Amino acid sequence: MSSISAGNSNYSAERKFSLKSVLGKVMVYILLILGGIAMAVPFLWMLSTSLKDEGSVFSIPPQWIPSPVVWENYKLLFEKVNMVQGFTNTMMIIIPTIAIGLFVSALAGYGFAKQTFLGRDKLFTVLLGTIMIPGTVTMIPAFIMFKNFGWVDSWKPLMIPGMFGAPMVIFFLRQFFMTIPNELEEAARIDGMNPFGIFMKIMVPLAKPAIMTQAVLSFNGSYNDYLGPLIYLNSPEKWTLQLELASLSSYYSSEWTYIMAGSVLALLPTLLLFAFLQRYFIEGIALTGIKG
Repeated sequence: MSSISAGNSNYSAERKFSLKSVLGKVMVYILLILGGIAMAVPFLWMLSTSLKDEGSVFSIPPQWIPSPVVWENYKLLFEKVNMVQGFTNTMMIIIPTIAIGLFVSALAGYGFAKQTFLGRDKLFTVLLGTIMIPGTVTMIPAFIMFKNFGWVDSWKPLMIPGMFGAPMVIFFLRQFFMTIPNELEEAARIDGMNPFGIFMKIMVPLAKPAIMTQAVLSFNGSYNDYLGPLIYLNSPEKWTLQLELASLSSYYSSEWTYIMAGSVLALLPTLLLFAFLQRYFIEGIALTGIKG
């Protein structure tokens, strides 16, 4: 009898534990769904506003489903601002900047992670220290410097600094490189491969998830940059997409339907990039260690 009662108590305890585990997972999923809905609401409102007429944008109660649906907003948007030129200018600025900047950052991250040289750790500490400096502190000195270079009203201030790498990207890639076993590098050295060859043929392929993650983050940051182009670009033919959209807003009025329509179109490249690189993005975040 005692064994039967003990078995029943164990079964009851396991059932309670299983029920508690299921309830915990249900609560987690509910919170994730609510968080997802909260994140999606602004985007749904943006899409809804882009299909409204001007008179119903601020109607009370708010209209989530436009009536009537004004598809013409997207057509008129291209007549009001040069979206194609703005998008082309943006791509011409950020694609070479990100490509070269990621290569330089990866090379620096590999050096800090796997190479030994005098003052390496102190130099890396200084590099990390630059992350703590707010961009507003360097904004005016940087503008004066670029003005003396004759770079104002050109793309150079938006491109050349980024081509030398970013401290946060270097830190991220350095952490990833530190998780790669040293035995791979030692085996390559025994085979006669030089450090740059090891970097290109072994480290870069293994670090593809981390590099793709930084490519997505860098693209998103550069693509949505408004302050930099606003400071340095004066000629409308050199404006980026964000400046083109900002031109729809003035001190006296804002054409919200066109602004939202432009924002929906501007969002598409970022969504497509993340959709194609989502696997690398998640893998890069998951595999990057914090050792060192």
